[in-house]
Amino acid sequence: MVLENAYCVIYVKHMMNILAFLIGLLSLVIVIPAQIPFLGALNWFALPLIVVGVVIGQLSSSNSGRNFCLVVGLIAAVRLMLGGGIF
Repeated sequence: MVLENAYCVIYVKHMMNILAFLIGLLSLVIVIPAQIPFLGALNWFALPLIVVGVVIGQLSSSNSGRNFCLVVGLIAAVRLMLGGGIF
């Protein structure tokens, strides 16, 4: 019984990494069109998703999902800074 619970915990931690990566992909789908002029405000919708992805990625057993979300967040943040937060 204890061995089965250990496998379950490992499985959940790997699934959290995959979930963080999928949230990062969804955020990337929002961030890419936001690079077009006058659509920069879409980044404000992507940032909460990115934060959720980073938190879920931090709870997982590996770092790839979290790091992907951080890169997407960096792209969104730089775009928001260049556009003054709106454009």
